[in-house]
This record gives sequence, structure tokens and C-alpha cells, in this order.
Amino acid sequence: MKKSKKDLRWMSQVALMSAIVILLANTPIGMIQLPIIKATTVHIPVIIGAVLLGPSAGAILGAVFGICSIVSNTTAPTLLSFAFSPFLSTTGIIGALKALWTSVVCRIAIGIVSGWLWIGLKKIRIKGSELSDILILPIVGFAGSMTNTVMVLGSIYFMFSSQYAEAKNVAISAVFGLIMTTVASAGIPEAIAAAVLVTAIGKALLIIRRRRSPKTSKTAA
Repeated sequence: MKKSKKDLRWMSQVALMSAIVILLANTPIGMIQLPIIKATTVHIPVIIGAVLLGPSAGAILGAVFGICSIVSNTTAPTLLSFAFSPFLSTTGIIGALKALWTSVVCRIAIGIVSGWLWIGLKKIRIKGSELSDILILPIVGFAGSMTNTVMVLGSIYFMFSSQYAEAKNVAISAVFGLIMTTVASAGIPEAIAAAVLVTAIGKALLIIRRRRSPKTSKTAA
């Protein structure tokens, strides 16, 4: 009976976090349009959800993020939407599968990496004491955001180089430099913002959670 209630509570919390992901994905603050790609803050609740509810919840939230990305890039396409929407593939079924990888699988990885990194860092002991949340949260936030940046842009480089070059009207040899410019101009600022926001929001939510359930706080996530 207790396990059933716990599972139901977990599912309701995942559903609530999913609603937040969907809300962000459909507002300007969630998908910020840049000249060639959409910068995002939608990964923030994915990372926080992975911390609070575990890697499996993070994977679900990442999948929701990915589906929202498909919808966004299909209904409001940009020059790179072929890399995120299987419906806009320029290379048939193979291109559609690649787009599913970029939009969904890479976003699922955000939740998995964030959740397991949180668990791993919480197990570290220094002089018998676990690391402070204030130290761990920004690391998880930064790493989760960079997982999104590295996997998405890396996938574009390895799977869509020719289409990217065509969209930008540059030689294929210039694609790597353009990708790295995007990492520096958008990916790193996103990661820094994620570190700050995940720390602020995550710490507050962890405090609330531990006050309500002190006996299970050490095994959370």
C-alpha cells in the first residue's frame, strides 16, 4: 500500500514537471529564437526533475522536451529544423531517424546524465560528510546543460554537416568552426545560466522536500 502511494506520488510529480516543460516549450522564455538555432531553457526542469525524482524521471522529462522540440521545429521551422523534425527531413527515412535522435534521444540523455551525476556526487564523502547541495547543484546544472549542447550540436556536426553547410551557404570545412562558435556563444552561457537556476530552484525544492519527508531525504533521487 505504501509503495503504491509512493509510486502514485512519483507519477504525479513527473506529470507536474512535464507540464512545466510543455509550458516553457510553448513560451518565448523556453525557446529563444537565434538567427540559426533555438536556444533553450526547457532543459532546466528536466535537470531539476532528475535531481528530485531520479534518472528515470529525468529521462521521461527529457523525452517530453524532445517531443516539444519536434512540435516547435515543425510548426515554426528555422534553417536547422530538418535536424530536429522528422517531418522536415531532406534525406528521407534516414534523415527522419537522425532528427528523432537529435530532438528526442539527446534530450533524454540530459535527464539520465543529470540524475546519475547527482546520485554519484551525493555518495562522495569528505571527512565523513557528504558534499553540500550548494556545491553539487551547479555542477549538475552545468553538466546537464552541456550534455544537451554537446550531444545536439555534435549530432548535427556528424550527421547533418552537408545540410548545415547548405543552410548556412558555406563550405563543409567551415561547419566545425560554426558549431564551435555556437557552443561558445549560446551553449556555454546556457550552461552557466542552468548552473545558477538549478542551484537556486533546486536548493529551495530540496529544502521543502526534506522538511516534509525527513526520513527519506538522504535517499531522494
